[in-house]
Amino acid sequence: MDKVGAITTPNMQLPMIAEMQQMAAIASNRVEFGTTLPQPAGSSLFAQGNGTNSPSFSRVLRGAIDSVNNLQHVASDKQTAMDMGVSDDLSGTMLASQKASVAFSAMVQVRNKLTTALDEVMNTAL
Repeated sequence: MDKVGAITTPNMQLPMIAEMQQMAAIASNRVEFGTTLPQPAGSSLFAQGNGTNSPSFSRVLRGAIDSVNNLQHVASDKQTAMDMGVSDDLSGTMLASQKASVAFSAMVQVRNKLTTALDEVMNTAL
């Protein structure tokens, strides 16, 4: 997880990374459950506020989809450059392709979870 800090990440991802690091510490028994690790200021995605600065769900989802789309376009451009002989950066091309693949797989899993949750809500008896 230390390598994640070396990559420039958007501000929206920093709180998620902090929460993932906390979960990893709990899972590896380095920290007892219930103990909170120090987090950077404003790092909670679910911080309560007056609502003026909190993004809507649709805006966050649209940003995630756009990010995945951007990764796929970058990977496609690098693959095209490799195929045409313009670039010889095979490792960069493969890395971009794998990033796009992992991001797309994660997006599909999120879609499946949202679909399952919607089905459960629709089948709930009132």
